[in-house]
Amino acid sequence: MRPSFAVLAAAVQAAVGTASTLTPPVLPLIVRNPYLSTWLGNARDVPWSKWPMFYTGEELGLSLMAQVPSTDAVYPLLGKPHEALSESSNFKFPTYLGAHYDASTTNLTYRIDLNTSSPSSPVDITVSFLSPITPTSTLRQSIPASYITIYVQSDVTVNVYMDINGRWVSADPASQITWQYDNGLGSGNKPTLQRWRLQRQSQLLLSEIRDRAEWGTIHFTAPADVQYQSGPAPLVRRAFAAKGSLTNVNDATFRAIRDREPVFAFSKSFVPSRKSGPVSGSVTFTIALIQDPVAQFASSRGLTLMRPLWKAWFGNVESLLTFHYKDFTNAARLASDYSTQLAHDAYQSGAQDYVDIVALSARQVMGATTFSGTPDDPILFLKEISSDGNFQTIDVIFPSFPFFLYTNPRWLAYLLEPLIEHMLSGQYPNTYAMHDLGTHFPNATGHPDGNDEYMPVEECGNILIMGLAVVDSLLYDKDSAASSIWSAQGESTTPMSGETAGYFPLNEFQVLSGIDKQDGKWGGGALGRSQAQKWIQRSYNLWTQWTGYLVEFSLEPANQLSTDDFAGWLALQTNLALKGIIGIKAMSKLAEVGGYHDDVSYYKNISDTYIAKWEELGMSRDGSHAKLAYDWYGSWTTIYNLYADAQLCFHLEGTSLDPSSTYQDYDQQQPLKPPSPSAPTSSPGFVPHHIYTKQSAWYHNVRQKYGLPLDSRHLYTKTDWEFFAVAVASESVRAEILESVAKWVNETNTDLPFTDLHNTEGSGGFPGPNFFARPVIGGHFAFLALQRACNGSAMEGLAFLDEMHDRG
Repeated sequence: MRPSFAVLAAAVQAAVGTASTLTPPVLPLIVRNPYLSTWLGNARDVPWSKWPMFYTGEELGLSLMAQVPSTDAVYPLLGKPHEALSESSNFKFPTYLGAHYDASTTNLTYRIDLNTSSPSSPVDITVSFLSPITPTSTLRQSIPASYITIYVQSDVTVNVYMDINGRWVSADPASQITWQYDNGLGSGNKPTLQRWRLQRQSQLLLSEIRDRAEWGTIHFTAPADVQYQSGPAPLVRRAFAAKGSLTNVNDATFRAIRDREPVFAFSKSFVPSRKSGPVSGSVTFTIALIQDPVAQFASSRGLTLMRPLWKAWFGNVESLLTFHYKDFTNAARLASDYSTQLAHDAYQSGAQDYVDIVALSARQVMGATTFSGTPDDPILFLKEISSDGNFQTIDVIFPSFPFFLYTNPRWLAYLLEPLIEHMLSGQYPNTYAMHDLGTHFPNATGHPDGNDEYMPVEECGNILIMGLAVVDSLLYDKDSAASSIWSAQGESTTPMSGETAGYFPLNEFQVLSGIDKQDGKWGGGALGRSQAQKWIQRSYNLWTQWTGYLVEFSLEPANQLSTDDFAGWLALQTNLALKGIIGIKAMSKLAEVGGYHDDVSYYKNISDTYIAKWEELGMSRDGSHAKLAYDWYGSWTTIYNLYADAQLCFHLEGTSLDPSSTYQDYDQQQPLKPPSPSAPTSSPGFVPHHIYTKQSAWYHNVRQKYGLPLDSRHLYTKTDWEFFAVAVASESVRAEILESVAKWVNETNTDLPFTDLHNTEGSGGFPGPNFFARPVIGGHFAFLALQRACNGSAMEGLAFLDEMHDRG
């Protein structure tokens, strides 16, 4: 009896740990950055019914086939290569057993019944796509490449095939492309890798066509023991279908993508032997998109072409590709560790449906980012995918920040760094925080005229809240109290000094559990307090400038946009005002950690005064819910910004769980002060606890078939804000809204990567505008981030929500 296929896959770190229960319409395949982003667009159908696609829905040439000589047939596995086969080709369809996925991996499984007189078992094939999320290894996360591994278990010979076409390097099918084959990659005297590399003949540096990069080179690598061939798609695919092998010939006639469609293929044979018996083997391919520069950025030095971060550690592309290929086992193990812990945490905090939702979300978040800078001063760039393509949009980073707090808060700091650097340099003229670094990615040219999208209260509140979240992530003494499990691993590293050194460098790597090139510990202890204090002090003038704007304008916001700009301009927005007030409160904590003690009580008193007035203005006359706007009677809204109150631990004030001792200046003694009279003991928390209970009950009342609408104007929802809202709702409300979201995932007819904006009734489709593949779904991690907040006491501090529900 041969070993089960699951055992084989698990042994090589490919099998997904738990079966997926939700069936979304689209699944991630190869998702690493805004330009290396390939998806299975027909995930509820067989994978050979459509071509894989870019996140916009445009087709990409990626085909997989298997050929079995004993059946004299070829079987399409992915894409539609069978359409190029001749009538004489004997192609059949395998039995598709379905897809399974976790945070880093999507597995497609197949079975081929031999239907022969021999007693041979069926052929089992799994195609595994791995885009590893490695929280402890920023180096690995910065590599713009993914793995595709084909696992075969069979009693008979099986040949497998993979090809790509020129659509990987341009959205314009008329683009002229060039390509090259070589087999000299690898270390030592014996090459270990083969490679196809292809690119546009005329590179359009830092340019896009329909969101596709028009510069850079695709590298498609394979091991030394496979065969290769390039040429017109029908010729190459028919050759494999006929013989189960390729000819090791390169068609060197460069031409346009659509001119006799050139494809670039590898094939591998799995042959059983009398000695070893049935085949239990695999072959791994990698696809990398190499771009240099990755962006241009109006830094403090002026407009700068930004190189990829990986270049600091690898002398050339070949060494990068060789490392990446040989690192497959380590990368898969780190990714598996993350997925396993994520699944455990999500199941504990929700249900199996929540496990699948966050697993679907993780690659999409990281797929909007690109690492740049240097090890002294790393930067993480982010594209506002699909909504308008802005560069480093603050109100797009904000909904995603729970993902980064849970996964690696270091990366959140790297997201904020270019914004802070640019505004510190004086290139942005307004007194409020900017909306974005540039109108369209990958060009962060700033807004020297100050005419970026007008969201002043929104962006000031966002960056102050996230700034304090970064500081909080540095302030812990016990590893168990870290905001991320992974940030507390390893040993603290020594910060660099000098003009080029940033505040959070990657200057030392460590070996953890036998795997090298992993980050040192993030924050913690005296070093973490010192880092937090210096980071605040460096840009303190900006923090106070933004807070000053909120002091003047957040309590009664003028007519302006919030992050939900598709809903239009509105004055006196209740939820927006709350964000601004929490931002002022955050400033009092930033001042405390930074050592600016005279400012602490100033900002605290203002925020305490404002929050009392906010409740008076923003809640309905009967006190049952928050209004959409102060003067809009009969309206209601999801006050998702309440989440920030809990994530920053303000809800614990006045309780036995108050972690205010975290915010201590250990360098100098301060006079004791009497407690503030503004927070009565009957209503603990900065935002009174009864606001939480009222809103939780209201969400139960207004829930629709597919979730919680954003507000009373429409029946559409934003999934990121749903998860923000239910993270600070009762357990029963959280469960029922999660059930509604899961129902939507299973039934929605949206045909693009996970949308964060959809209707809650009807078919659950796009309401217009059509949002998809956006990083904001990092907000789905809101409950996971909250579980670890406040030294692990955040959820205990919300126990009153369930107590009130039980009484009800």
